[in-house]
Amino acid sequence: MSEAIVVGVGDSPSSEAAMRWAMHRAAALKLPVLLVHAVDDRWAYDAVGYNDWIRNSGAALLSDAKDRAAKMEPTVSLSTDLVHGAPGYSLRKKSKKASMVVIGSGHSWVGGSLTDRALQVAAVAQCPVAVIGEHDLSTRQGVLVGADGSEESIQAVGFAAAEADRTGQELTVLHAFRLPDPWLSRGMPGGDFNGIIEEEERVVLAETVAGLADTYPDLTVHQVLQTDRSPAEALLGAAKTASLLVVGSRGRGSFKRLMLGSTAHAVLAKLPCPTIITRVKPVKHKG
Repeated sequence: MSEAIVVGVGDSPSSEAAMRWAMHRAAALKLPVLLVHAVDDRWAYDAVGYNDWIRNSGAALLSDAKDRAAKMEPTVSLSTDLVHGAPGYSLRKKSKKASMVVIGSGHSWVGGSLTDRALQVAAVAQCPVAVIGEHDLSTRQGVLVGADGSEESIQAVGFAAAEADRTGQELTVLHAFRLPDPWLSRGMPGGDFNGIIEEEERVVLAETVAGLADTYPDLTVHQVLQTDRSPAEALLGAAKTASLLVVGSRGRGSFKRLMLGSTAHAVLAKLPCPTIITRVKPVKHKG
């Protein structure tokens, strides 16, 4: 069986938007969908039957969501799972065998607090995470991806290129950084210090997209270099008209894989459009 798309189901409008987005993707890729609802009843007082109430409410919510999802894309194979515990932990477990985890930008979980789970889930998941808000995508076009030459961003560019090619959209690869203040290079040997830095970063950008034309000959790729804005600022600005934004997680090492980089964190905090956080899986060495 193909790796399913796991969808975190809540009772918020963004959760509904996430489910619809995931169902459309599943239909296009012929993948099954697993709808998951987490009942966080760890600290609930059970003397008055509160636990039973939140469990029954969660089961009803999940059943209703499955009915709506089936109507969205009747050809998609659907299954559900009512789990117990923290939503972030529950979705992390599901992410081990998932092709993608999809969540709304503002979940409201029965039995849990009304806090945004997007950052938590994106930080701990072991597969790409799509965070979906209530965006009108009817006038949006293009896939945008952030690049900086790192292993994480190279994977993100590859993922974004595949998405753009599959959906028939153009790809914009954006590399942004701030040049040092001009006065810092005064008197330094080598002439135009900032010009040298900019040219080096332009090479990084070109190397990042190298090979895409061979893999996707019909894909239009735009290379954008910005030298006066932080990566987060540049991506948030450019994503206002994009249909999808892809960003690398920047996670490395057994502990750091539980963390998000500042760019991914800033993007998710404002979520300008549907956003996918990709993740580099650790390589297992033998011996």
